[in-house]
Amino acid sequence: MSSPIDNQHVIEIKALPSPRVIKTKLPITDQAAALVVETREAIRKILHGQDRDRLVVIVGPCSIHDPDAAYEYAVKLKPIAEALRDRFLIVMRTYFEKPRTTIGWKGLINDPHLDGTCDIVAGVELARTILLNINQLGLPCGTELLDPISPQYIADLISWTAIGARTTESQTHREMASGVSMPVGFKNGTEGSLQVAVNAMISARTPHHFVGINADGQTSIIKTMGNPDRHIVLRGGGGKTNYEAEHVIRAEAAVAGEGIARPIMIDCSHDNSLKDHTRQGVVAHEVLRQFREGRQSIMGFMLESNLKPGKQTWKEGVALAHGVSITDACLGWDETKLLLGELADSLTARPV
Repeated sequence: MSSPIDNQHVIEIKALPSPRVIKTKLPITDQAAALVVETREAIRKILHGQDRDRLVVIVGPCSIHDPDAAYEYAVKLKPIAEALRDRFLIVMRTYFEKPRTTIGWKGLINDPHLDGTCDIVAGVELARTILLNINQLGLPCGTELLDPISPQYIADLISWTAIGARTTESQTHREMASGVSMPVGFKNGTEGSLQVAVNAMISARTPHHFVGINADGQTSIIKTMGNPDRHIVLRGGGGKTNYEAEHVIRAEAAVAGEGIARPIMIDCSHDNSLKDHTRQGVVAHEVLRQFREGRQSIMGFMLESNLKPGKQTWKEGVALAHGVSITDACLGWDETKLLLGELADSLTARPV
């Protein structure tokens, strides 16, 4: 395996089936493809000011570790999405890759069995299966793209994506964002820096050349045309919030030259909730207040929500409670359903 100069710290290199092989095994359906195309276009219309009445709502588990719980959540969310569709465009969070500050579970794609075996082949197939089933239900999906290879396996089933706070400054992720086929949101940095997200928006709108893989898994030169559908996600940072009007106004000014009518989404979790999942509703209500009072640059908000509130600690070999997050703490379903209804009602009551 190793030589005197290569792979000194590598235990194994194992070939991954190509994207074409996985997609042939788990093909997208006509119904799912139509939903993805329709939702991407609907988000674009909101972004570019052609739909000024609705907000994009990205809601769901911080991360998916249990397919059955994810399906159960999707079944609950679908009728809410239908009932509120005139005010909210609801997209379910389907996060399969988790960036870690140091170490920890990296997500369903990396370690689907939650046992440290890192069966990535099974993880890719499981993630694609979950996305197929949720899209087939009629509920669009959003995720964070972390690994630059994984989009080739699942991006056809994603209607919206984020580049996270830890990777917004990464050239690799900016290049990737310039070529993806869906709208993309760049989060401000973990310490709260807005400029890194602004720089990422500028970079991703331009053409790039970079190394990636094609549908057959061959290492390839990828040439992109740039992505016109970009926005900022304010998520707080460094222990401080940035969802208040002064921060939204500052973000507006920072991206004013990008020609995007509604370029700002608010993440109600993370530092904006001061890492207290129960405060997400407070943040969301303030975001809705600003929008009702004329802050049209706001395009939507994000909520971390699961079947049951809070979080639990994942330990290898220890049984997990059903529907409870193993990453960030989440709102429970009952609180989420009530909150979405309250927010929709407040949007209905906004001044004309």
